[in-house]
Amino acid sequence: MGFVPPGAYDRAITVFSPDGRIFQVEYAFEPVRKGTTAIGVACRGGAVLALEERPFSTLQDMNVAQKLFQIDEHVGAAVAGLMGDARILVDQARIYAQANRLTYDEPVDIEILSKRVGDIAQLYTQHAGVRPFGASIIFAGIDKTGSRVFLSEPSGAYWGFKAVAIGAGADTVKPILEKEYREEMTLDEAITLALLCLSKVIEGKIEPNKIKIAVVPAETKKFRFLSWEEIEKYLKKIQG
Repeated sequence: MGFVPPGAYDRAITVFSPDGRIFQVEYAFEPVRKGTTAIGVACRGGAVLALEERPFSTLQDMNVAQKLFQIDEHVGAAVAGLMGDARILVDQARIYAQANRLTYDEPVDIEILSKRVGDIAQLYTQHAGVRPFGASIIFAGIDKTGSRVFLSEPSGAYWGFKAVAIGAGADTVKPILEKEYREEMTLDEAITLALLCLSKVIEGKIEPNKIKIAVVPAETKKFRFLSWEEIEKYLKKIQG
């Protein structure tokens, strides 16, 4: 075996450490762990994406979603980590979803979409001269198999969940989801649960302009953002 200089395991993504780790991939998870909290919930009533938005300026236009995206009519994405990295992956997901419609004349399966994004992320863990994407993405929506939630990670791995949280507040949120989640929940109940989770991690008073929520109802199977007025209505339920 050739000599590997000290620190090479940290600098190169093509070199495994002696215990089988790729440090650059592990480091790519750190922006996700420090990012704002994002939640995905799939239930009988549909799918919900909710996340915390932290304005960095009082002049920022909070009507523009920075971390919550529509991918196709039936699926959306919430991200945590480096937003520039996430945007590239979101664009690739949109292209793949549209290509699937043009090729097969049907909406893309959400698991296949998550796998495709995972495949792209994985490519950036095995070539010199590049670095892994420092972002995780929750995909949520409704396809032919029902309400689905998937998580794609910087390593290229993807996982299916009934409910999941990522970001700085994930450790706080996960026990609440495990305790309160039910598969037969209505969409209203899932939205309320997501807001309850966010209320536990957002500093200060929870307000509509600090959060973004999108849903894909089981009835319409159409992605849409909730308005601030709608979010305020749900906030009154949990603050009641």
